[in-house]
Amino acid sequence: MILLTPELRRALRANDLERVAALEEGRREPDPVPVAKFFNPMGGATWLASELDEDGDTLFGLADLGFGCPELGSFSLAELGRVRLPFGLGIERDIAFASDMPLSVWADTARREGSILAAETRLLRVARNGHAAPRFRPGLAKDREE
Repeated sequence: MILLTPELRRALRANDLERVAALEEGRREPDPVPVAKFFNPMGGATWLASELDEDGDTLFGLADLGFGCPELGSFSLAELGRVRLPFGLGIERDIAFASDMPLSVWADTARREGSILAAETRLLRVARNGHAAPRFRPGLAKDREE
């Protein structure tokens, strides 16, 4: 499977360029919506990517390796592509993934729920019931520096 289509690559780069421009102009760092979701089809590892660095490999987003502590940070597209699982499987991209929730809401909800998958269930339930999304406590920029 192709992990990033040209359209996804452009959207991820656009988010990164907006972040860089905001920092250079002294504006508040944007809180983009995740663009792509990757997952281990044989386990609980899940990644939400919101930005792609100019190197074309370093993604930024929310990573959940299935141990109950999702974290914001950087991860490598190439490394995701090199993972080899039993039965010839590898890391896959969720082609049906779409979100209008910013990454901060995903991160806050995933931390409270214990995983990205549990956060996804919670956020879908909230959206279906017509309620507002869980509110985020400021701190995205702090998480990026750690």
